[in-house]
Amino acid sequence: MADLNSLADLGTATGVTAEQPAAAPVYVQKLDAQGRAYATGKRKDAIARVWVRPGTGRIIVNEKDFNAYFARPVLQMILKQPIVAANREGQYDVVATVVGGGLSGQAGAGRHGISKALTYYEPTLRGVLKKGGFLTRDSRTVERKKYGKAKARRSFQFSKR
Repeated sequence: MADLNSLADLGTATGVTAEQPAAAPVYVQKLDAQGRAYATGKRKDAIARVWVRPGTGRIIVNEKDFNAYFARPVLQMILKQPIVAANREGQYDVVATVVGGGLSGQAGAGRHGISKALTYYEPTLRGVLKKGGFLTRDSRTVERKKYGKAKARRSFQFSKR
């Protein structure tokens, strides 16, 4: 063991110098045998399995066109946000299977899955999607019901009689 007289000596004794920053992680393309990128997106109680491949920009959700599945324009906009943010409209075909939750949660899960799948197909998009907040899983879920309560926090109506 070397003599340690200062904190600078401690850094050299462990082999780590102050000039060497930690190496940034390298993201590589992850594709399946058919040349697609696969990712799972989650939001509330909804889960979306998403496949992304090069194509003409078609988005299929549960074997329907996404305009037919998500009738509300807000939900359609939510689903397309990562593709628009990455400036890749009309370049990728998206096939998604969503289960659980309601339509809002399913659209959010689809958005999360598309974002992750795009980063697996094209790792250079990670910075843009991360900055937009599309890669972060929204961890808010429904609070469970407690015994002795009508709902999670709501008590039964009180009556003096």
